[in-house]
Amino acid sequence: MVRNALAGERRGLMFVLSSPSGAGKSTLSRMLIEKTPGLRMSVSVTTRAKRPGEAEGDHYYFIDKARFDQMVRAGELLEHAPVFDNHYGTPRHAVEKALSAGEDVLFDIDWQGTQQLREKARADVVSVFILPPSAQDLEKRLHTRAQDSDAVIRGRMDRAAHELSHWAEYDYVVLNNDLDQAFSEVETILRAERLKRERQTGLSAFVRGLQDQLEK
Repeated sequence: MVRNALAGERRGLMFVLSSPSGAGKSTLSRMLIEKTPGLRMSVSVTTRAKRPGEAEGDHYYFIDKARFDQMVRAGELLEHAPVFDNHYGTPRHAVEKALSAGEDVLFDIDWQGTQQLREKARADVVSVFILPPSAQDLEKRLHTRAQDSDAVIRGRMDRAAHELSHWAEYDYVVLNNDLDQAFSEVETILRAERLKRERQTGLSAFVRGLQDQLEK
């Protein structure tokens, strides 16, 4: 459990990073996981095939479409969506277990997944939208990654305009003009949200104890 010196115990939170492809959410997610104690990455289920170098349970849980549909019907997924002819979703049980233990769970998902999380567990969700400094910079980053063809990059650029239209639905917005600065801002948001009164599950008992001491 992630402990706070003031209250002793707290409930974890779901920390969501979203952005158009290439704006930096995956890089920021990796930096957060590497540098933030008590934060774990949400591991999704997916119907797509495993890629070279991917490990079951580390990158994804790889399942077939029939099992995916069964999980949807049974309410076992907090959020789910089709992406480029495949399906992705977040298993409910592992996330709820982590939150109850005072651990935070990081999500690298789009606006649709964020909406679903908010509908199911609004009090536990903190959402951050990452903005690129310009359309030209976004396209440059996509080409620099050298992961996609020109046709795929054009598709991602077309999709970016729609994704950007949802920025106002997020709790926070961070401009990724400088990676270190953007990381500092995202980290500050997480640290502040961890200290919110309603997440300090041991706070009431702590304060009552202080009152009892003062009244003696």
